Amino acid sequence: MLLMPSQIELYEDMSSLSTQMVEAARSQDWGRLVDLERQVAALRSTLAEEEDSGALSAAELERKRALIQHILDDDAEIRRHTEPWMEKLRQFLGDASRRRQVERAYGSGT
Repeated sequence: MLLMPSQIELYEDMSSLSTQMVEAARSQDWGRLVDLERQVAALRSTLAEEEDSGALSAAELERKRALIQHILDDDAEIRRHTEPWMEKLRQFLGDASRRRQVERAYGSGT
């Protein structure tokens, strides 16, 4: 019989992955960042199915709070690295879209 990881173990795994996500964002390894985010999303889904904080002791609740805070802090750090890149991407895609609109309106000029 396969035992499901405890809630705390799931949060610890998410915390570990979020630390790896920070490292990937800092090094601009976007493919790795996306892969890690998928892993976190899977853990989040498992937590959503299993969430029952009533069964946790006071120490476990404090550990859970600390892990969630760590994950949130990592998320803020990840955003500091990804938002400038996303803005450049939005500008690039916007420029490409405007170029296509002009080409459709006036022809490609060739």
